[in-house]
Amino acid sequence: MNPKKFTRILVGVDDSPDAQLAFRYAMNRAKFDGAELVICSVLESDNMNIYQALSKDYVHGQRAELQAHLQKYQDLAERFGITKVHYVIGEGDPGETIVKNIIPDVKPDLLVVGSLSQKGVRKYFGSQAAYMAKYSPISVMIVR
Repeated sequence: MNPKKFTRILVGVDDSPDAQLAFRYAMNRAKFDGAELVICSVLESDNMNIYQALSKDYVHGQRAELQAHLQKYQDLAERFGITKVHYVIGEGDPGETIVKNIIPDVKPDLLVVGSLSQKGVRKYFGSQAAYMAKYSPISVMIVR
């Protein structure tokens, strides 16, 4: 019996150690399966104050910084030998945004995320990974 091969893997990244492990796992799995790798991150608008949220320059600056960061992940994956790799950026609550917006747009067959989040007060009030595992319409790998 052969294990399932995935064709498109979505990996959620931030700067937490668990997310770094998730990214490495997703790269290995994508290379092994010959799958497309889609790297995603979410701008958490609830971490901005009202003035920042209303400032297009501030949000644009945050998005540009995140794009540059995700480009580094993409470059690393390409150097690792993954031929089909790109990134997407969402905005809002990470768990909800990935499940309700990014997954329907990207249409992956596996979501890989770290078990802990580095950002926001949400890390104290429940797990984004648990939310995604519960509500995701696709298989979820939670890495710790």
